[in-house]
Amino acid sequence: MTERAQPIRVVLADDHAVVRAGIRQFLERNREIDVVAEAGDGPQAVLAIQEHRPDVAILDLQMPQMSGIEVTRWVRANARATGVLILTAYDDDPYVLAALQAGANGYVLKTADAAEIVRAVHAVFEGKSALDPAIARKVMRLVGGRRGGPPVETLTDRELEVLTLAARGQTNRAIGHQLGISDRTVQGHLARVFSKMQAASRTEAVMRAVSLGWLPPDIGQLAEE
Repeated sequence: MTERAQPIRVVLADDHAVVRAGIRQFLERNREIDVVAEAGDGPQAVLAIQEHRPDVAILDLQMPQMSGIEVTRWVRANARATGVLILTAYDDDPYVLAALQAGANGYVLKTADAAEIVRAVHAVFEGKSALDPAIARKVMRLVGGRRGGPPVETLTDRELEVLTLAARGQTNRAIGHQLGISDRTVQGHLARVFSKMQAASRTEAVMRAVSLGWLPPDIGQLAEE
């Protein structure tokens, strides 16, 4: 893999300074990642993202004053170009679903090894979803088990085609190139997919499509190359 012309710019937010130092150390061993700012609580994370406009924000869930989920909602509303990777010790069902519904692009447990976390940062930067394998299985079960909500409007053939390529980890640009359409058109298709499926992110839309039988189950392993 060739080195990027510019490193992936990361804001790292965790309320434990020792944890931040450890994460930063192994992230920056990868020369393609540059931690441009750290934050010890939610409001600091918001300020750092506002100031630095990072490519990826790595957020702990439990932080003082604003949780990682609240910061994720703020990012989706105000800094849409920034990808969000939740890095946490919590794998409880409500946390997982709340983070993905808030618009997180990835959810990785702190028990993951350094290489897995580095891969997750790269995946989120590239527009892919990054799920810890245990979390992916949990989300499949949770999303598949949700019943009784409003019916999901059927996707058009083109919308399903775009969602399928997105599920395979392709960026909007790559999808557009393959289908012979513009990035903006791809973005419009995905927006309609999210609206029809009541989904806040690619990950949630894909998991829902799998649960409905519209996509094969193994397509949910989005973080793998």
